[in-house]
Amino acid sequence: MTGDRSMPVPEGLAGMRVDAGLARLLGLSRSAVAVIAENGGVELDGVPAGKSDRLTAGAWLHVQLPEAPPPPENTPVEIEGMTILYSDDDIVAVDKPAAVAAHASVGWTGPTVLGGLAAAGYRISTSGVHERQGIVHRLDVGTSGVMVVALSERAYTVLKRAFKQRTVDKRYHALVQGHPDPSSGTIDAPIGRHPGGEWKFAVTKNGRHSLTHYDTVEAFVAASLLDVHLETGRTHQIRVHFAALHHPCCGDLVYGADPKLAKRLGLQRQWLHARSLAFAHPADGRRVEIVSPYPPDLQHALDVLPRRGVSDAHSVGFRASTNTRVGWVTKRPSTWMRSCNSTSR
Repeated sequence: MTGDRSMPVPEGLAGMRVDAGLARLLGLSRSAVAVIAENGGVELDGVPAGKSDRLTAGAWLHVQLPEAPPPPENTPVEIEGMTILYSDDDIVAVDKPAAVAAHASVGWTGPTVLGGLAAAGYRISTSGVHERQGIVHRLDVGTSGVMVVALSERAYTVLKRAFKQRTVDKRYHALVQGHPDPSSGTIDAPIGRHPGGEWKFAVTKNGRHSLTHYDTVEAFVAASLLDVHLETGRTHQIRVHFAALHHPCCGDLVYGADPKLAKRLGLQRQWLHARSLAFAHPADGRRVEIVSPYPPDLQHALDVLPRRGVSDAHSVGFRASTNTRVGWVTKRPSTWMRSCNSTSR
């Protein structure tokens, strides 16, 4: 979509932020509208409008849309540390390192899982947008772990449906600050965009339904290693839910983690790892379970954390956060944990 657009602001957008309202009106992302506004491309009644200004019903809106950028490409590049955990004619499961995106997108210039697979000789034959072919789920750039990609059209259709219907068992391991109370529980709290952060999310009254189950695997002096099972798959869900409990993932400075603790643990990103995926194989229905070991940076953080009961000089400087119980956390029995999620030491 390029060129100029002029029209009165519809009643349904009254009171909305410029970026949110125009994203809905024009079918663009909020970030794309924000860039247009920052470059002076949005006017209300002839006056330049910022991305956070509010829309008024009936105001004359003028938007100057830039030339469409070329579609992003998954450039074939070998990715250090990305290994193949499983592959056949229908699917391939990779161990995604941190700092690697699932697929190409506007503004991302780093490596992608699809680019790494192309460099390794994998051919993906599925429908969908070119730069996202084969993608049936995603991991955040800063999150490592197991990720499955569909190679065939059959696998793409079946796995997309399985993720949508929540029949895929997704398990994460997270090292969070302090000790959640209860030690095993369910977090039922809606997640929406953070009112003060373009790329952040938060527990909000009008957010989307989000459900996270967790169990404590091991409690350290200053942190807890959790096994986390997601029923929903919201952006940053684990990070947002535990930050809302005042137990952010260690190293997650975006969501309030202690930078001093992150430095002591040698963390340059959040301690969050996609530990395993289990699902029915799209070709024959047999159960497939794929487990990813901890990468070196996360294993190092566990190795240097003092265990509970250690009272020597090694524990100096490590202090547990205050436990906080919130109304939308309920206690959950730990019998649902699986043996494959035991820690790898």
